[in-house]
Amino acid sequence: MEKPLTDLTLGQRGTIINVQGGRGMRSRLQSLGLANGQIVRKVSHLAWGGPVVVEVNRTQIAIGRGMANKIIVRCS
Repeated sequence: MEKPLTDLTLGQRGTIINVQGGRGMRSRLQSLGLANGQIVRKVSHLAWGGPVVVEVNRTQIAIGRGMANKIIVRCS
């Protein structure tokens, strides 16, 4: 099942299959390690629209909810 990163439940893992957005955003996310094929785990989020914290390659990264919503993952 494919869905935005923001829709993962806490602790759920997924494989990034697509990053929607411009070249700048994709480049920025790739520099953080969030690229196609990477396995991510949702660590935390704020219910009121704050940042989403994910773990990729044993590193925790906080990204804005808008950016996280453009990262499409396949649940594992």
